[in-house]
Amino acid sequence: MSDKTTVVVTGLGATTPLGGDVPSTWSALLAGKSGVRKLDWDILDQIPVKFAAQLAVDPAESMPRAQLRRLDRNQAIALIAAREAWTHAGFAPPAKKGRKAAEEEAPAPEGDTVDGDRLGVVISSGIGGLHTALNSYDDWRDKGWKRVSPFTVPMLMPNGASGHVGIEFGAMAGSHALVSACASSAEAVGYAIDMIRAGRADVVICGGTESCIHPLQMASFGSMRAMSTRNDEPERASRPYDKNRDGFVLGEGAAVMILESEEHARARGARIHAIAAGCGYSGDAYDIVLPEPSGSGQAKAMRRALTDAGLKPEDIVHVNAHATSTPAGDIAELNSIKAALGEEQAKKITVTGTKSMTGHLLGGAGALESVITILTLREGLVPPTANLEDLDDEVDLDIVRGEPRRLPDGPLAALNNSFGFGGHNVSVAFRRAV
Repeated sequence: MSDKTTVVVTGLGATTPLGGDVPSTWSALLAGKSGVRKLDWDILDQIPVKFAAQLAVDPAESMPRAQLRRLDRNQAIALIAAREAWTHAGFAPPAKKGRKAAEEEAPAPEGDTVDGDRLGVVISSGIGGLHTALNSYDDWRDKGWKRVSPFTVPMLMPNGASGHVGIEFGAMAGSHALVSACASSAEAVGYAIDMIRAGRADVVICGGTESCIHPLQMASFGSMRAMSTRNDEPERASRPYDKNRDGFVLGEGAAVMILESEEHARARGARIHAIAAGCGYSGDAYDIVLPEPSGSGQAKAMRRALTDAGLKPEDIVHVNAHATSTPAGDIAELNSIKAALGEEQAKKITVTGTKSMTGHLLGGAGALESVITILTLREGLVPPTANLEDLDDEVDLDIVRGEPRRLPDGPLAALNNSFGFGGHNVSVAFRRAV
């Protein structure tokens, strides 16, 4: 039995291409709906890919315009997801600040409280404020330096989302932003687990955010031949494990979790949705873009996650795969799952690729797919892999498709995989709360 502090998940929040919160996103996933749509830009003839998975609910619908002017889109949606997760965990909304708030003498908000010195934040983004950087440059070039917003630098910083969340909720145990491309927010979950285990915090707000659906990104990934060009059928473009897959689909969104020590959560009577059991990391040391062909680094990350979580391969019943819908990447990951769990055990588990519906949130993907993995264990249902019509001949694992798949009862565990440019490999292990 491990003597590590048990870390639990008590709150979930998200805003995604499928819905403006966790319940709507989960419902759409189970229904196999796609959040991918054709873009309405007037320059579509200048870029090779003309669709993306944009947010289902614009931040302006839940955030005042005055606040939005001081936030990059990735920061705004991180705050939206964090607020949902905080409330879902049963904590009181943060107190209003300033003289006017003090004079209002409003009744104290309902909900639990946490000592700010024992509250941490880890919110990651792979790219940060891309829109702010490019739009501010245009303002400078066209109108002069006096028209550049004084908030430009705070808005473009990759750590800006973490900073804003920490300020709003009064988190003083530490505010962090790990940047490791598409593995960024999975690494954020691992760092949050370590903060609690090390005794630095009792509660950590953790997750990831990304909003960089921009012509520059579309052109760059298009030039790289990394994205699907199924422009006539955008909603069917992301198709992990299908013979006709031709690249990933760019998405945007944010997902946030509240992690706590089990002792702290039980002391306040919080509902526990899952156990954040452990995290494993590795580096390919191979290429800045291409994964190491054998998948050995990915397998190492999964094995290390099992070790950190005190789990055995036979404890794993499900993997939410990175599964970006690229010709080489999907099969390489399946091979790495077999290497990590063993061929026999790997063929007993279910695998799903939810980017088929959400698109690829880049630095936000690991957090969103962690939320999905938690819900999969809690609800006992595996969302299907959408658009999988003609299974690749090389696929020999059980890919859930068509309809959601029921998981068995009892104590179960699952892995969520995230891999990023630069050779970053992260696997997070979750256990069902019983």
